[in-house]
Amino acid sequence: QVQLVESGGGLVQAGDSLRLSCAASGRTVSRQHMGWFRQAPGKEREFVAVISRSGGNTWYADSVKGRFTISRDNAKNTAFLQMNSLKPEDTAVYYCAAGGIYRDDPRVYDYWGQGTQVTVSS
Repeated sequence: QVQLVESGGGLVQAGDSLRLSCAASGRTVSRQHMGWFRQAPGKEREFVAVISRSGGNTWYADSVKGRFTISRDNAKNTAFLQMNSLKPEDTAVYYCAAGGIYRDDPRVYDYWGQGTQVTVSS
């Protein structure tokens, strides 16, 4: 089993930056691809970014490409999401996930964190 805990969310203004962290415990996540998803009120959970096991490959949703950066530190069992130039439409609960398939589909991820709220005011 893998337990994931997100942190770093908060209330910011448009144009600001935030860095989310996802700390894993239990089994090591070095063999798992790590993804970030988000869910706004009344909307389905949507893909944000994924990073491969080694960190050598990344994939972003078009809506965040060029503004967000996903990274990981396998030695510390932690993944990160650096979010720059935040927009009000980025407001959502952000979830970290781990899984064995490198996909943008939340259904293929095996482990999920509890989420952290990100609110961007205009």
